[in-house]
Amino acid sequence: MTATARALTFDALVQRARGLVRNGRRAILGIAGAPAAGKTTLAEELVAAITAQGPAGWVAHVPMDGFHLADVELERLGNRHRKGAPDTFDALGYAALLRRLHEDTDDIVYAPGFERVIEQPIAGAIPVPRSARLIVSEGNYLLVDDERWTKVRPLLDEVWYADLDRESRLDRLIARHIRFGKEENAAIAWATGTDERNAAVIEATRDRADLLVPSSLIRGLGSPPPR
Repeated sequence: MTATARALTFDALVQRARGLVRNGRRAILGIAGAPAAGKTTLAEELVAAITAQGPAGWVAHVPMDGFHLADVELERLGNRHRKGAPDTFDALGYAALLRRLHEDTDDIVYAPGFERVIEQPIAGAIPVPRSARLIVSEGNYLLVDDERWTKVRPLLDEVWYADLDRESRLDRLIARHIRFGKEENAAIAWATGTDERNAAVIEATRDRADLLVPSSLIRGLGSPPPR
């Protein structure tokens, strides 16, 4: 059941995240939301706060973005103009990584990252040590229920939805596109076109989340614009 708490605090989120780990068993928290809803900033702030509480190496951040298909493959598929859509990710590869993390049998697991400057996935960029009991993983399509993504949700102990209001989200999204090299008109066109079509798919999954993180809390996090 989806929970919404208007008076939700960041400290409460930290404690809820920590509480997912029971009897020392590894847990995975997912954070979903539309493009520029603040998923990454929320994940990073959670990880930083939990790391500060210790013990060292107890929490790890593993974004879904590393499972973007590379541009060369998108070109082959004829999908580069749709980059960021649900079928432009390796959803089964992401599910396989989550499964491996849950199995908790390897001394270290390497996850792919995503380099925003070149807009490409980078293999083996994120080390997850055996000591990590809580994994925080954010991404757009964690709650999408179709043949590509249906294997993901059962591998997440909880999924929170970053529920930033549309106006703030679009402002941040356009600014992000400009920051990483798009001309203003191209940034606006992409944000209100391709990105908004993807956002509609994501927002349709909102009610499947275990917790809605409201705009008021998200806007207070971080200093750089969230993605």
